[in-house]
Amino acid sequence: MHYNAIWLSDIHLGYRDCKANFLLDFLNKTHTNRLYLVGDVVDLWAMKRSFLWPPSHHEVLRKIIDLANNGTRVIYIPGNHDDLMREVAGTVLLNIEIHQQFVHTTHEGKKLLLLHGDEFDHAVLCNRFARLAGDAGYSLLLHFNRWSNILRRWWGLPYWSLAQYVKNRVRNARAAIIAFEEAAAKEAIRQGADGIVCGHIHQPEIRTIDGILYCNDGDWVESCTALVEHRQGKLELLHWGDLQQAIKCDQAANDSTISAPYSLPRLS
Repeated sequence: MHYNAIWLSDIHLGYRDCKANFLLDFLNKTHTNRLYLVGDVVDLWAMKRSFLWPPSHHEVLRKIIDLANNGTRVIYIPGNHDDLMREVAGTVLLNIEIHQQFVHTTHEGKKLLLLHGDEFDHAVLCNRFARLAGDAGYSLLLHFNRWSNILRRWWGLPYWSLAQYVKNRVRNARAAIIAFEEAAAKEAIRQGADGIVCGHIHQPEIRTIDGILYCNDGDWVESCTALVEHRQGKLELLHWGDLQQAIKCDQAANDSTISAPYSLPRLS
């Protein structure tokens, strides 16, 4: 499978819930002219708390460097978990371009603003206690997600994100996600772009907001998703776990029946 461009974000290498094996399989089975890394590639925050660097995480990083050295243009926009790299924005490291933000022009001529997304945290204001409670709740949710998928493997079922399922059924979480998406669309309008691609909130989505194409490429902790641009310019979200399937494309951006959480069939 060859794509004009691939967007990945929130990989969180160095964090125990990173699905590095799924991502490595994706990188080995796809080809692209441009690979965009839209932040939180290496989770420096998690590694400060407890150092973790399994072989699979190293293989993902080595694969990205190999791509950069063998003809793929790799553009890296650091996020909040790897914010130290923002200090070297505007430079090239190991053939990987580092930028604060970037503009991608699709085959159809649409200009897409690329940034990580923590710039919109102001749109999801909450007090310190609520943030701490949210962090603790999210960690617990990922813990349950880990164990639920161990059980699913025992039962011969494919990977499925319990964390995504629960998050999309909590009213306050849904309201925060919508506020984030709307803030991102406003920034695209402010900068004169046709659309925006970001990550940060671990919520894969393609939808139109006030005439702006909002794309979130998701993450490799919960959803295991990537955004791709096909050769003819179509944008599509892909899920890549035990099963691989398209979730949504820009041509169905306004179809409210297609949204996360997505269902997965049984393994045959």
